[in-house]
Amino acid sequence: MDSKPSPSSGRYENSKKPYLSKSVSDANSHNQSLASILNNPHAGKSDGWWWPSNSSSLPVVPEFTPLNPLPKPGSDIARTDFLPYITSFSDPFARFHDIQQHSKSSLLDDQNGENALVACLREVPSLYFKEDFQLEDGATFKAACPFRTTAENLVMQEKLSQYLDVVELHLVREISLRSSSFFEAQGQLEDLNSKIVEGCKRIRELKETIRLLDTNLVGPARKLQELNVKRSDLVALQNKLKLIIYVNQALSTLNLLVASADCAGALDVTDDLQHLLDGDELAGLHCFRHLRDELTTSIDSINSILSAEFLRITIQETGNMDAAITSKFKARATIAINGEGHEAKLDEEETSNFRDRLLPFVIGLLRTAKLPAVLRIYRDTLTADMKTAIKTAVEELLRVLVAQPSDSDFIAGERVADTDGGSSSLASRLRSLAPESFVQLLKAIFMIVQAHLVQASEVKKTIEWIICHLDDHYAADSVAAAIALGAAAAETASESDGQITTFSQFSPPSNFSRVFSIQEKGNDATTMSNLSRNFRADILRENTEAVFAACDAAHGRWAKILGVRAPLHSKLRLQEFLNIYNITQEFITATEKIGGRLGYSIRGTIQSQAKAFVDFQHESRMAKLKAILDQENWAEIDVPDEFQTIVTSLFSSKSETSGHADDDSADTATSKTEVVRNCSDPSMVDAGLLNISHNTEQTDSTKTHPDNTAQSNDTKSRERGRSSPRMLSFGGVAYHMVNCGLILVKMLSEYIDMNNSLTGLSSEVVHRVVDILKFFNTRTCQLVLGAGAMQVSGLKSITSKHLALTSQVIGFTYTIIPEIKRILFLRVPETHKGLLMLEVDRVAQDYKVHRDEIHSKLVQIMRERLLVHLRSLPQIVESLNRQEDTDSQPSQFARSITKEVGLLQRVLCRTLHEVDVQAIFRQVVIIFHSQISEAFSRLDISSQQARQRAYRDVQHLLGCIRSLPSDSKSNPPNWGQLDEFLEQNFDAEASQ
Repeated sequence: MDSKPSPSSGRYENSKKPYLSKSVSDANSHNQSLASILNNPHAGKSDGWWWPSNSSSLPVVPEFTPLNPLPKPGSDIARTDFLPYITSFSDPFARFHDIQQHSKSSLLDDQNGENALVACLREVPSLYFKEDFQLEDGATFKAACPFRTTAENLVMQEKLSQYLDVVELHLVREISLRSSSFFEAQGQLEDLNSKIVEGCKRIRELKETIRLLDTNLVGPARKLQELNVKRSDLVALQNKLKLIIYVNQALSTLNLLVASADCAGALDVTDDLQHLLDGDELAGLHCFRHLRDELTTSIDSINSILSAEFLRITIQETGNMDAAITSKFKARATIAINGEGHEAKLDEEETSNFRDRLLPFVIGLLRTAKLPAVLRIYRDTLTADMKTAIKTAVEELLRVLVAQPSDSDFIAGERVADTDGGSSSLASRLRSLAPESFVQLLKAIFMIVQAHLVQASEVKKTIEWIICHLDDHYAADSVAAAIALGAAAAETASESDGQITTFSQFSPPSNFSRVFSIQEKGNDATTMSNLSRNFRADILRENTEAVFAACDAAHGRWAKILGVRAPLHSKLRLQEFLNIYNITQEFITATEKIGGRLGYSIRGTIQSQAKAFVDFQHESRMAKLKAILDQENWAEIDVPDEFQTIVTSLFSSKSETSGHADDDSADTATSKTEVVRNCSDPSMVDAGLLNISHNTEQTDSTKTHPDNTAQSNDTKSRERGRSSPRMLSFGGVAYHMVNCGLILVKMLSEYIDMNNSLTGLSSEVVHRVVDILKFFNTRTCQLVLGAGAMQVSGLKSITSKHLALTSQVIGFTYTIIPEIKRILFLRVPETHKGLLMLEVDRVAQDYKVHRDEIHSKLVQIMRERLLVHLRSLPQIVESLNRQEDTDSQPSQFARSITKEVGLLQRVLCRTLHEVDVQAIFRQVVIIFHSQISEAFSRLDISSQQARQRAYRDVQHLLGCIRSLPSDSKSNPPNWGQLDEFLEQNFDAEASQ
């Protein structure tokens, strides 16, 4: 197929230039372009009518051919009815058919001559057709020109020229194939311009027709419409006048309802008026310019009435209960200690009546969204009323209690007398009360506070019942509607203030349009549900906070009353302090149960006073124990039955489990407290112990030498009828005791009572027990082993009797420490047990070491006495070598040693346990064997009579050693070095 001449050739350009100029000028004169050709309504976009075809120009198609009238319904429709439509589109369809045929022929030509682009790609490498082809790029250049020699490069340049010619040739061919289409389009554009001129003419004719229709038909219709509008305006004016009359009557009715305190009816009227205000019905009415202010004033008055009635029902009626409790107390001047009368509850009928009285006011406050704010006012009023009631009760009851005589003499010297007839301060009068009277005052306050809290709790329950549990009640629908109104009103108020706040900060709303829009439209159910839920939560939170605030105020007043007497409480006796502590704990438990939260302030106050009490008691006991130890003469005394009862009652449950001990702790603590109270009476025990100590001290002062200690004690025992002193038994073992040991037992029992009663301070009590045990052990060691008693209590010497009695006291304490630890640690928290157990075990080990040191001291005393006698042995033997010995008895040396050993044996056997005695004399036997055999081996015995005397002395000493108690399994008993020395050096004397 021959290619057509290129449009760029000069001949082609010259031949078409006049025609193109004419076409362009015509197109510009009519402001048309090729876009208008594309919008031909009689040819689709895919028709391609500008392609070359057999037709030289498009036929004129009538653009405004009138359509035949539609057939009447029911007439038959034939093919002839569609002839106008078919005729109008026959020519475009013929052109479309020609174009399709032309396209098929062109496709065949292209297939024969191949597509230009495909031919180019086949002849020219694809590298040169890439979009990012740049010969200056290194990789591209290397791929395009891989040759390195000059000849190869020249060949490559020739190829590139050939590639360029091929591309240009195919481009010229493609352009020539499409050049005739442009000129065909220009001819068709001229035809289009003529059609546009014809269309504009027809439009002008149509406008004129419309003007005539408007003049003849539309004018009368417009006048009729104006008359209808005027009639509607008159009707609206009449309705507006009726509305003015209605609003005026509603205002009068509202004033009457507010004056008569009919809050429910008044709220209904305010809702209607508020709805009118929030709408546009009253817009522009100058006569109602102050209506919004009047409505706000009326709502404020309604809220004031509702608030006053709510506070009157919930608070003011409790004043009668306060007066009744105070009068009842004054009449009998006492309150049961066991807590009777503390329960104050409303019966079912009273609860029902109370709810019925409170329900309408709560519903009204819900409608105005005022309930959260009123609950805050109620909270403040309730706390103030609680404080006032407590203060009034204290002032009235003090007049009665101060005048009562006190049975307690513990702080008689510290009480402040109310000599001015009530003119002294309230704090001083509180401090002047006896402990029993103060407990009675606390019980009266407890009853008053509980009455107020029960009333507040009933208010809380009633509000919760109204808000959450009013399902089957007749007012359930009213409450639900009121909550919805209040929630939406509160939200509206917050939006009008321009603040994003919680419901607890909302003020009373001044309009209710949002309420009705939400209820009527119902198009925001989720938002309404969230608002109601938040509103309920805010009410319940304020309701709970009110009761808790009342409990907190009561806690604060109670703590303040306790704080006034804080210096006195630490000096009370245990049972007196426990009465105050227990009533406070009962008060805390009851109020926290009602309030629902912990009272940290009052707990801290009673805990600090309990700690101060424990500290003071510990300090006083430490001072008392130090004074008793400094006065101790370390003489044995008879153990009174009361102390044996203490030990038995404290440690009788040794075999019981800790869980069972916890169940019976209260009863056990009570019984122990009674025993200790009886034993700790100064007129019964302390005086008796001091008298016993004084007598024993006088007895001890008559001693002149440590050698006659045992004889003096035997004489005293025989003078008392040969009956041994009563000892203190524990675990089946009896212990000899001195005065300070019994006092320590009594103090330990008191610490155990404090531990059982003050469970929150168990760790502190254990620390104090460790301190007093350490002090007793250290001070006892200083006085006995360190001989401090000779300077402090006036002892002339520290005898083996003193050491033995000290060993008994220390051993008894060491024995009961594990049992004390078991009892004390029943109350100690698990987190503190580890360190405290280490402390107690360390103290027990110190006691064991102390006891062992006492036993070592007894052995050392016997060793020193032996060495004293052994130093005189060389002189005795030397004198025997010079002169004859006619005495057949052992020497004074041997008799003195056996005498002192016998005295020590008698003292220790009467005082110490058999195991301890055997342990001591086992060491004494070892020392005797080694020291005596060594001393005799160094002697120079030259005469026969000296050997006879030495043999008799050794035999005498061996007889004494044989008689000493020991756990030796040898036969004969206590065999040792002295026996071997005798066999080796005195065989001849033994045979004689």
